[in-house]
Amino acid sequence: MIVSYLGLESFKISHGDLVLAINPISKDSKHKTSKFGADITLITTNHPDMNGAEQTSRGEKESFVISGPGEYEVKDVFIKGFLSESAYDGKKLNTIYLASFEGMNLCFLGALSNPELSSEVLEALENIDILFTPANGEGVLSSSVAYKLAVSLEPAIIIPMHYTDSSLKQFLKEGSEEKTAPLDKLVIKKKDLEGKNGDIIVLKQE
Repeated sequence: MIVSYLGLESFKISHGDLVLAINPISKDSKHKTSKFGADITLITTNHPDMNGAEQTSRGEKESFVISGPGEYEVKDVFIKGFLSESAYDGKKLNTIYLASFEGMNLCFLGALSNPELSSEVLEALENIDILFTPANGEGVLSSSVAYKLAVSLEPAIIIPMHYTDSSLKQFLKEGSEEKTAPLDKLVIKKKDLEGKNGDIIVLKQE
């Protein structure tokens, strides 16, 4: 599995010919967008910075778009979405996604602003292999709150997103980790998760 970071909360995750897009940046956003073909597109928050579904269909490849809570199965990828809150650019609904992809459980917190999750959601968010969390504070979880929530969910790997240089530095400080050069992309298999417990991996924006 290859994980590439495209900025803000946008990721491209691929395995073989199967491509998963997370929160693609819309052409209506003031931020840089990326256009690529994806089989599945997950949108956590209805905002131009995260709802660019039009950017992930190319040619004959029409992406299956998921933009809210529920249970889904697309091309052997199992996805569950849970309603939560966002204060990003105003009060909005947010969907937390848990996706089973290439034998690993990926959890995307999206533009989450309220760390108080219901017992039902917390119970469902078990056995997380890779957790993607915002760490900014401007309408989403702050660095310190994000880290505390992240470790409470007990993932093997934590990938911060939607951060600034200062908020990333604080996030790493919370995890008692030194700032190191970010990876161009994360190439990982299930077996690589052995022995990892809340390890923070920073990805470079493409």
